[in-house]
Order: sequence, then C-alpha cells, then structure tokens
Amino acid sequence: MNDTTAAGTTAASTAPAGPTIWLVATLALLSAVSPLATDMYLPAFPQMQDDLGTTAASVQLTLTAFMVGLALGQLVIGPLSDALGRRGPLLIGTIVCLAASIACVLAPNVTVLVVMRFVQGMSGAAGIVLSRAVITDMTRGARTARLMSLMMVLGGLMPALAPSIGGGILAVGDWRTIFLVVCALVGVMVVLVVVVVPESLPAGRRGSGGLRRLVVGAGEVLRNRTYLFATGVFTLGFAAFFGYISASPFVLQNILGLGELQYAVVFGVNSLGIMATGGLAMRLAGRVPILSVVGVGLALLAAGAVALLVLALVGPTLVPTLVAMFVVAASIGLFMGNSSAIAMQALTSSAGTGSAVLGAAQFLLAGLISPIVGINGEDDAVPMGLVLVVGSALAWVSYLALRREPAGSDRTTTNLA
Repeated sequence: MNDTTAAGTTAASTAPAGPTIWLVATLALLSAVSPLATDMYLPAFPQMQDDLGTTAASVQLTLTAFMVGLALGQLVIGPLSDALGRRGPLLIGTIVCLAASIACVLAPNVTVLVVMRFVQGMSGAAGIVLSRAVITDMTRGARTARLMSLMMVLGGLMPALAPSIGGGILAVGDWRTIFLVVCALVGVMVVLVVVVVPESLPAGRRGSGGLRRLVVGAGEVLRNRTYLFATGVFTLGFAAFFGYISASPFVLQNILGLGELQYAVVFGVNSLGIMATGGLAMRLAGRVPILSVVGVGLALLAAGAVALLVLALVGPTLVPTLVAMFVVAASIGLFMGNSSAIAMQALTSSAGTGSAVLGAAQFLLAGLISPIVGINGEDDAVPMGLVLVVGSALAWVSYLALRREPAGSDRTTTNLA
C-alpha cells in the first residue's frame, strides 16, 4: 500500500491529478476503435469474396490475422511502455495503425489485406493496452473502477454493435467504405493523442534493463495471484460472451428466422443492456463491495448460459432465446470493468505488462471461440450453449479463487470499487 501511494504521489507531480473529461473521452475512443474494427466488416464478407476473387476461408483469415495481431501487439507494447513511457508508444502505434488502415482500403488482393489487417491489429493494440495503463497510472480506488467499467463496457459494446454499423455503411457504400470509416476514426485518435494525452508514467517510475527487465516484469505479473485470478474472471467471462457474439447471427437468423433488420434491433437492445449495467457498476463503485458486484454479474452470465444450452438441446424458441441472450449481454457490464480494475490495482508496478497480458488473453481466447461455436454447422445452437456454460463455469472458478485471496475479501475491496 505504501509503495502504491508513493507511486501515485510521484505521478501526480508530473501528470494531472486525475484524467480530465477530454482525456477520459480520448481513452474511451482508444479502447473502442479496435474492438469496433474487429468485426464491423462481417456483413461484407460475401461482397469481399467476390470483389477480391478469393475464397470464404481467405476472407475469414483477415479476421483471424487482426485478432492475432491485436493479442501480440498488446504483449509487445504493454511491457515496452513500462520501460519507455506511455505517450511515445501510443503515438507511434496509432500512426502505424492509420497507415495500415489506409492500406486496407487500397488492398488490391486478399493477401495484402490479410497482412495489413495483422499490422492494423498489432498497432491498434496500443489504444487498448495503454488506455488501461494510463488509467492505472493516474487514478486509484473508486475512480479506477469507474473508468475501467467505462472502458470495458465500450470493449464489450463495440463487438456487439459493429455488425449493425457495418450493415448500415454497406447500405450506402461497399466494403472499402467500411475500412474508410475505420481510417477516419483512427485519424481522430492520432490527433487526440497528440493534443490530449499526457505522459502518465514519469521517468522515475519506469523500468530499466531492456528486454531482460521486460521479461522480469512479466514474471512479476504472472506470479501475482490476485492479478491472475481477476484476469481469469475477465478473460473467461468475455470468452463466454464472445461465444454469444459469434453464434448469434446464425442462431437468430438461420434457426429462428429473423431478418437482417430484426437481427440489428436485437443487437441494439442487448447493447442497451450492456450500457445500463455498465452505468450501474459505475454508480455502485465505492458504495458496494466490488466482488459482490462481480459475483452478481457472473451469476447472470451463468443463468443466461444455462438457459441457452437448455434451449439449444430442446429446440430454441424465439422469446426465451432473446431473453437469455439479453441476460448474457447485460452481465458483462457488471463483471468486466470491476474484474479488470482488481487485476490492474493488484500491481504496484508493471501496469503496462499487466494490461498487455490481460488484453492478449482476452482476444486470443475470443479468436479461438469464434470457430468453435460453428463446429456443427450453422443450424446447431448446442456448441454456442456449451461454450457459454463452460466459459461461465471457469470464470466462476477464478472468482471463487479470487475471493480466497487475502486482498480478495469484500471488506478490503469496498473502497476499491
């Protein structure tokens, strides 16, 4: 506690006492653009296949390349920022991401697109990993939990909204127009980083010793049990949620017969659920024990998961399936931000490395989940139900382990949230 307080005091001498509204808005955008770019172009897959003269599998590879880049980029950029500071890597990452986004718009074939999507993901990872690190540098206690909840709500909301946004863009343009919109968003990111984002990690708090120091920092993070268990809650819960994201198009449209507009409306309603519970989590920060809020969120996730599996086994019907999906979506607003806050505040140093491991695990698991939910074809909802149940059960295992940690009781975490 004394080390953390001293670190916070040092930061205050060289950075704002806390994030300004403009900085919070900028960090929110930085954390949202890459999740939005992950699958905003999914509705354009058939068009891309025809336009680029390639196969469906090759087009799908552009998504895989982006997610792998997003995971690896966090593992590289996060630890580097612990040694070099936050602002420099963030600015370089966003500039490279802008260049890669422009290359995606102009890609003449699918091979170039796959390579540029990897670069786009790897460089765009800077926004996700460093927005969390900057928050950890500049805040403590309830404010950290509130801002982490905001970042995580956006991180969960964007994949849910992205296909609908992409479909709307396709109504007035083609698949390259979607990437042009991403270019515009990344361009705004670059400007805001230059104008708004300060250096939040003073030289005196940075690591030294090059690659060896980075490896040591990663070892310190991975030996922190509170961090690991909280990260388990975050990543496994998100993996379950991503199972719903990946499977919902064929469950709702192929099996239950919804049209494209109806599908978009369902996603919009579920997104409102994420926003509502995320806002509730922010209001509860500092008033209700943080682990109690996480537990309620995981209970909702498990209830929705079990309901979807039972429905898949007996034969899905529309209204019960929609209710269960809403419960699954709404649950993430309660546990994602709070579990990430617990993980990040368990670290008295190496916040960039901790943020990197958390984010890389999140997107690597999500990338693995995406093909699993469709393993039995597009007319079977059972794989989705199984992914949700297994993911939520493993998240509960991590949660119960977290509660047994000395710093994991509700008493010691009341002020954190």
